[in-house]
Amino acid sequence: MTPISVATPPDAAAPGRPPRSAPPPATATGPAPAAPTVSVATCLWFDGTGEEAAALYTALIPGSRITGRVPPAPDAPALLVSFTLAGTPYQALNGGPMFRHGEAASIAVTTPDQAETDRLWDALTADGGSLGRCGWLRDRFGLSWQIVPEALPRLLAAPGPGASARVREAMMAMGRIDIAALEAAAAAEGVA
Repeated sequence: MTPISVATPPDAAAPGRPPRSAPPPATATGPAPAAPTVSVATCLWFDGTGEEAAALYTALIPGSRITGRVPPAPDAPALLVSFTLAGTPYQALNGGPMFRHGEAASIAVTTPDQAETDRLWDALTADGGSLGRCGWLRDRFGLSWQIVPEALPRLLAAPGPGASARVREAMMAMGRIDIAALEAAAAAEGVA
């Protein structure tokens, strides 16, 4: 997956002022102070399994790694684990049993082909994960994922009479996305 860049829009509500993304002007006493550095990471809440989850996720997604670990005391399990998945930053917080993951938030992974779709699907549903529909699943830690082949958006926009509707109908009946079945649905003639 390619990380998404977020640009700060100009401050249109303040005419005559420079955009918010512009550095502050120099002062009479010296150069302008440096703009603050901001970073953003999605924090995922776990009940004691955050480090195990981060290790699994970084082992599965190419270009991923654990970047930090914060134990509450020496020799204690990590309270917070920082990691990246394909360059996108995340945190796993071992916060306790108060909150559970839900389908309202998921990690979406775009895969290049059926083999990678199958590899991730199988690994994430193993050992207690559960199958969803239309490429969705829950891993054994309860976190929701979308495993989406990069062919899916193209096939959902397939030209031709009824092609898009046939692809959408085929997808709605699937758990794991099957690219060949979607391509067959797009190519089917005489079916609206």
